[in-house]
Amino acid sequence: MPKRAGAGLKAEHYRVILETRPDVGFFEVHAENYMGQGGPPHRYLAAIAALYPISLHGVGLSIGGRRPLDKDHLCRLKTLIDRYRPALFSEHLAWSTHEAGFFHDLLPLPYNSDTLEHVCEHVDEVQTMLARQMLLENPSTYVQYAQSTYSETDFIAEVSKRTGCGLLLDVNNVFIASTNQWWSPAAYLESFPLSRVQEIHLAGYTEESDERQRPLLIDTHDRPVSESVWALFERVIGRTGPLPTLIEWDAALPQWPTLHAEAQRADSVILEATKAATLYA
Repeated sequence: MPKRAGAGLKAEHYRVILETRPDVGFFEVHAENYMGQGGPPHRYLAAIAALYPISLHGVGLSIGGRRPLDKDHLCRLKTLIDRYRPALFSEHLAWSTHEAGFFHDLLPLPYNSDTLEHVCEHVDEVQTMLARQMLLENPSTYVQYAQSTYSETDFIAEVSKRTGCGLLLDVNNVFIASTNQWWSPAAYLESFPLSRVQEIHLAGYTEESDERQRPLLIDTHDRPVSESVWALFERVIGRTGPLPTLIEWDAALPQWPTLHAEAQRADSVILEATKAATLYA
């Protein structure tokens, strides 16, 4: 996978991408959008995958759920990975399944020993089934559990240590969670296991207010990356060196040039990190 900026692949942009072949490092797709057997989505994805590296991002495994992993879903995921051979595969540290069914949201976990055991079991099961490493993404959260005995960064580090999974650092999620819960994003990043990070996500958020009129950030992926998140990204890349970096824009989708401009800005930050790494090598 090139250590450059990429963009989320959306159906609205299929044609312009194939017609113009823009200069981007990779495209990322949501696995659940391509679990059918055929049709136009696969036709376009196959054409684009012949031109660009692909990263596959899952949203439906419910890694943190108490229920066993959905074996049918996991089999469909394996079929998709075998078909396209993505450079990277990632999922969220969250849960979305319950006895009542499936929630269309990525919900937070209590960070304690019990949760650690079943998250590690699920990550091991996924990696064994897929015969490859997965990346685990830090969540965007709005509350903390009183039952937590680990910090989020320590919990993520321990999962990665026990299972051998890599990490996806969503810088937007760091800023959202730290603002909503009064953390220091800089302190969070200082304690995050950056050596395990293989991909970065950047996205936009919506700012609202809670009942006390304090800022409440919502992870909407429907606008440009904020200047605060760009500043954190520069801090991260300055420490890690160049990494594949995705611009996530999933709703209120703009025309392709707007999304491409966001990726180009990320590329410029990555290029500066590359120059600095070369200078001090």
